[in-house]
Amino acid sequence: MFAVTPRLLLRPGWPEDGDSLYAAINDEAVIRNLARAPWPYSRDDAAQFLATHRPAIHPNFLIFSRNGQAPVLLGCIGFGDQDDGHLELGYWIARDHWGRGYATEAGQAVLDIARSLGHQEIRAEHFTDNPASGKVLRKLGFRPTGRSVPRYSKGRGLAADAIQFTLSLSEDDMADDIMRDIAA
Repeated sequence: MFAVTPRLLLRPGWPEDGDSLYAAINDEAVIRNLARAPWPYSRDDAAQFLATHRPAIHPNFLIFSRNGQAPVLLGCIGFGDQDDGHLELGYWIARDHWGRGYATEAGQAVLDIARSLGHQEIRAEHFTDNPASGKVLRKLGFRPTGRSVPRYSKGRGLAADAIQFTLSLSEDDMADDIMRDIAA
């Protein structure tokens, strides 16, 4: 499965992406914002990530620039199961590319894919010391649940408070959200 946006190409990771993936994610400032990536991050971690089988219903994508030049790996985005079985959106962008709207643009594309796959609800979290991720989630239509819970981060080696978000992909809930936003 692939997705193309005005500036990005989203595609599955391949073994030959190992060096590019390692170069993009091997930054403690990126890893500390993730729950499942270890620090320090190794080339073997990149190879293992790329070799991990994912069900088609939970796609993951590498995010590449699409600007008429050689593509550059900007980050990663995709879905996984939370411990309670709910679908979770996760993403990261390499630090050199922060603040350019890539996470939001990639997020819109993968949410369209989630709808086409029949997903009804998606959850997401961000660590409280990473408010930029919360801004991305809000731009994508996620709503805070009002809950903050400790979440273990392999990169930090400890649990840190994470703010929980949810997004309904059902047409009825989307219409209700639009009407609520208009009234506000």
